[in-house]
Amino acid sequence: MKHQMDRREVLKLTGLAAATVITIPTLFAFQKNLMMKRKIASSGELLPIVGLGTWQTFDVDKNVEQRVQLLEVLKEMKSLGGTMIDSSPMYGSSEEVVGDLCQSIKNNDHFFYATKVWTHGKAAGVEQMKASMRKMQRDTMDLMQIHNLTDWKTHIKTLRDWKSEGKIKYFGFTHYTNDSHDLLAKLITQERPDFVQFNYSINERHAEKRLLDIAKDSGTSVIINRPYDGGNLFRKIKGKELPDWCTELNIESWGQYFLKYILGHEAVNCVIPGTSKVKHVKDNMRAGYGRLPNEKERLKMLRHLETL
Repeated sequence: MKHQMDRREVLKLTGLAAATVITIPTLFAFQKNLMMKRKIASSGELLPIVGLGTWQTFDVDKNVEQRVQLLEVLKEMKSLGGTMIDSSPMYGSSEEVVGDLCQSIKNNDHFFYATKVWTHGKAAGVEQMKASMRKMQRDTMDLMQIHNLTDWKTHIKTLRDWKSEGKIKYFGFTHYTNDSHDLLAKLITQERPDFVQFNYSINERHAEKRLLDIAKDSGTSVIINRPYDGGNLFRKIKGKELPDWCTELNIESWGQYFLKYILGHEAVNCVIPGTSKVKHVKDNMRAGYGRLPNEKERLKMLRHLETL
């Protein structure tokens, strides 16, 4: 067996000839059986394509049993190459739980820590972000986002200052409804954030109309929330078997089916499904392995789901 493959062989192996969504760093990951990564547009830093959301799932306060379970979730995520942990002061005790648990994990700087500001006024925003950093036990934050665009005109100034001072590495905007997409598109072109986070799934494709393309064309990296459409997708496929052709896409479960559809879009940098179960985080992380569907294959996935 040859130790190296030429470019033609690599393209044939991964289906890149039919789909240009996979980057060279992703090819490397595929060959080495590592999670695929995409570049953060504003810096070139590589980011693993599957992360972890903490809404509801990490809001466990001091419950020891639940914390033990969540620690195993984080360890499994780390072992499979996931890095982004996304939280918010809106998520109850989630920031504190993340901070406490990550302190007990060796090499916890492996993670990419993201949270949000969710209040009104400059002083309140500064105080809240400082509190978030204390809770997550970070001297600097990888990504600070304006949650649901709350008082964004005020907070954007603080975030720009904090980025220039090195307190945060990146800044961005978030929302979770289709109604926010037009404003997000405007802010991407107007404010040039490093990241934008919004809702997108195979069942809710409003972002495909223009938001995803605007982010890509503007050099704004994309994080996807609500990838399972609030659980509606799993209710839709209950009792249904995966089609045989899923093996061609290295899809082993319906969860991976839904995540790979999203990740097949070249504008998407990272998807952040939330879970408190080890078996689910394993399944989610595996969506970042193998190869991703090209546009023809994504359409096939969509059409099949519509028949169920």
